[in-house]
Amino acid sequence: MEKRIGAILILVEDKDHIPQLNEILTRHASIIIGRQGIPFREKNISVISLVVEGTTDEISTLSGKLGRLQGITSKSILMKI
Repeated sequence: MEKRIGAILILVEDKDHIPQLNEILTRHASIIIGRQGIPFREKNISVISLVVEGTTDEISTLSGKLGRLQGITSKSILMKI
């Protein structure tokens, strides 16, 4: 299957679920090229951006698992290489 490069933006509104978030990211580390976390203290949220490379299925699986976590929202964008 053709690989794509993409970005996933994660908004963390409930910090209680960060351990589950990190567990999911660790399980999908093979498709994560880079990760940047930015605390937005004024709004009491955190923003994490991921750059990923993988098949559409691999990236969608990661994004879907993130989106099912309570207090965490994610959006992804994919492009052909």
